Amino acid sequence: MQLDDLVSAVRAANESHTALRIRGAGSKDFYGGMLAGDVLDVAGYRGIVAYEPTELYVTAKCGTPLVDIEAALAEKGQMLAFEPPHFSCATIGGCVAAGLSGPRRQQAGAVRDFVLGVKLLDGTGQILDFGGQVMKNVAGYDVSRLLAGSMGTLGVLAEVTLKVLPKPVAEKTLVFEMSEVDAIARLNQWGGQPLPISASFWHAGQLWLRLSGARAAVEAATGKLGGSAAVDGEKHWFSVREQTHPAFAGNILWRLALPSKTSPLGLDGLRAIEWGGALRWVAGESEALREIAAKAGGHAVLYRAPESMRCREGAFAPLSPALLALHRRLKKTFDPKGILNPGRLYAEF
Repeated sequence: MQLDDLVSAVRAANESHTALRIRGAGSKDFYGGMLAGDVLDVAGYRGIVAYEPTELYVTAKCGTPLVDIEAALAEKGQMLAFEPPHFSCATIGGCVAAGLSGPRRQQAGAVRDFVLGVKLLDGTGQILDFGGQVMKNVAGYDVSRLLAGSMGTLGVLAEVTLKVLPKPVAEKTLVFEMSEVDAIARLNQWGGQPLPISASFWHAGQLWLRLSGARAAVEAATGKLGGSAAVDGEKHWFSVREQTHPAFAGNILWRLALPSKTSPLGLDGLRAIEWGGALRWVAGESEALREIAAKAGGHAVLYRAPESMRCREGAFAPLSPALLALHRRLKKTFDPKGILNPGRLYAEF
């Protein structure tokens, strides 16, 4: 597949006012609003365009499987530091469009923090380039990072350039037996200290902690923190990243982003706590979750649910009138006729 094929498809849809549903591997069809429109399959537009290990960046076409990119990085001892989930077949375009980060986000940052540049195909079929290959490449509004998490509503991410980082020299996983209250307190206490914590995961009375960095730093932190060394640490973090861990089971799953110091909210369906206390997973249907999260200074996302509930609740927390107006203006600018992934981010556009 060539870029011209995608351009022709978008231009034809724009002229005929035909809605398009951008799809790479479909690994995140469960996420966001309802799926609508004719499928624009971008899986065939794949391949690594440029990889400069010494400059710490990689550029790839949108349909390139994450597994291919990570294999190339691994040969040079490097990685995508935000540790994106693969869900068996994810592509780099869908990875950035969905904006989902894995366990290492606690230490390294989110997807948008690693987006250096994009080649975007807007709703009229025009090719736009934003950013570049280095961090300080923006004068004015950083459109490249704006596109992370936009769910394909602003354009087709034809090519993406991401910053990459070296893999840590050493890693070790520790396990502690402790309650939710103690886990939140400890995570925040440790978070204020110079400890090489790269991931944390509390579930069913156990707190798992991953240490990553220089060997001396990891060993020193191990001696200071205590706990039990996990034999299957790598397997555990893989299950958290891919959400095959039992904590993520169920038809209805909420994702609460909160200030890390937020005390336990007394939620019966609490399944897990990640990112030093800032991310909490809750199972089950609860109309009050969004209000509870907002009062705590955060927000709740209906991460996975049956179609009927996704239609009724909406996947993402409602926007204020001012923010909604801003989103609508952005949508109008990049996709004047509203043909790209309509309703995937918000029902209003």
